[in-house]
Amino acid sequence: MYERRSRLSNRQQTELIKFFVAGATARAAGEMVGVNRNTAASYFMRLRRLIASHLPSYRLSGEIEADESYFGGVRKGKRGRGAAGKIAVFGLLKRNGRVYTAIIPDARTETLLPIIREQVEPDSIVYTDTFSAYNALDINGFHHHRINHSQKFAEQYNHINGIENFWNQAKRHLRRFNGIKPEHFYWFLKECEWRFNGGNHKQLLTELTYWVKQAKH
Repeated sequence: MYERRSRLSNRQQTELIKFFVAGATARAAGEMVGVNRNTAASYFMRLRRLIASHLPSYRLSGEIEADESYFGGVRKGKRGRGAAGKIAVFGLLKRNGRVYTAIIPDARTETLLPIIREQVEPDSIVYTDTFSAYNALDINGFHHHRINHSQKFAEQYNHINGIENFWNQAKRHLRRFNGIKPEHFYWFLKECEWRFNGGNHKQLLTELTYWVKQAKH
């Protein structure tokens, strides 16, 4: 994680980690800590890569919500239409549990189904909207429930409010960075996943500080 010629002192690194966990931009953190904005931005990117390298591998089971969303770009549009310049992301969320995300080239059945098979235990209950790409779930060992958003957003337990809440949180966090280069988006996405799964700010700070210390040795 660390560049050999990094001139950040231990105190500066500790402070930058705190500002990172708090959700500050690199520019704001650099001003508060007294380091160059580019130095802070570089350090923040190394923290994101460190986080991504420590995210656990796990499979989801039970009640799972599945959905896809689009990030970035300037044009609004529905799935696959008007999504030019945007990055497509597929998400799976265990209710009252973890979220898993993956950048996808498209939202076709051929793309989404292998991810679901890999990440979700057979016989789980999978909730989706009525997007046709999810029709194959009916014959692939899952209990599939659909919610028609043109009629209602929830019908008792039949909803995907959890994964949509994650999309809202992730986009709200990422908007503060005023544009993210496509080649860096994966690291920002995994940061959002870590924040959602990791608990409160104090827990996140403890975990990230431990990982940084490990990386020094």
